[in-house]
Amino acid sequence: MNYKKLGNSDLNVSTICLGTMTWGQQNSQEEGFEQMDYALDQGVNFFDTAELYAIPPKKNTYGKTEEIIGNWFKNKKNRSKVILATKISGPGLSWIRGGGNQYDKKNLNEAINNSLKRLKTDYIDLYQLHWPERKTNYFGKLGYEHEEKENSWNDFESILNVLNEIIKAGKIRYIGLSNETAWGLSKFLDISSSKNLPRIMSVQNPYNLLNRTYEIGLAEISIREKSGLLAYSPLASGILSGKYRNGALPDGSRMKLFGDRFPRYKTRNAINAVEEYYKIAKENDLNFAQMSLKFCELQNFITSIIIGATTMEQLKSDIKSVNVNLKKDVINKINEIQKIYTNPCP
Repeated sequence: MNYKKLGNSDLNVSTICLGTMTWGQQNSQEEGFEQMDYALDQGVNFFDTAELYAIPPKKNTYGKTEEIIGNWFKNKKNRSKVILATKISGPGLSWIRGGGNQYDKKNLNEAINNSLKRLKTDYIDLYQLHWPERKTNYFGKLGYEHEEKENSWNDFESILNVLNEIIKAGKIRYIGLSNETAWGLSKFLDISSSKNLPRIMSVQNPYNLLNRTYEIGLAEISIREKSGLLAYSPLASGILSGKYRNGALPDGSRMKLFGDRFPRYKTRNAINAVEEYYKIAKENDLNFAQMSLKFCELQNFITSIIIGATTMEQLKSDIKSVNVNLKKDVINKINEIQKIYTNPCP
């Protein structure tokens, strides 16, 4: 396994992070336990979850994933071996504290206390804001439209002040963002510096061969400010494993179960790009999914890539990607395809 520093903290996290969002929906507790056992044995010391999970978000599965992880900690008595990340949900979901703005003192404290109970721990290593409260672009939205008279949202300084109190209480160690923009990250970092408040250690945004938009703006901030990317969807919801090629729709797959949630991956350019990347993998005797993951891991603005698997076969293959030798000519070929099919799935 490979490791990197989480921001400028003293934590060394594995460059493979175990994603958990399918546990409690596509995966049972028993399967979640098996995945955690195996990942930890392979040197994966970084797990990511969220109060919102399991996915797709539903009232009856809210908090289920955290509960599974908490039961595993209780069963294995190994909390200290895991660097644990979770998230407070943003606004918009009525069954989570009424659905309004979430990043005020009352909601932040309620959210962290409930996550701690479900996770059966007394601290979170990395606590993240799942998506912005303000109106901006995330989850693949394009065409930013600014509103001068936008709805109210908790300002960055007030959020950092509350999180600082929670850190001082010993409930969280470090903080991060998710689905954030370059402007948002830079504002948080500026206020942290000028007001001597907690720094943002990471940003959890999508990054994969079909969506390299993080390289525009955010990558520079991540490197210069030591606030690295935790790349989610590194296989573009399984598209970059090749299992959906030629119109295939395997039983039990996310696309078959929840395909209407992923319209961004159904464009003609995405299909064409996948075929070209697949050819590169085959020509160089590489496993397609492993090649796709290793390309992400090699980026110097990335701290860790978050893998999510519904089978042990997938998990084992994905973790082995750390051992892949991606030669310079392969990377050059990948970059040539990116020029032809530029970010077909932003």
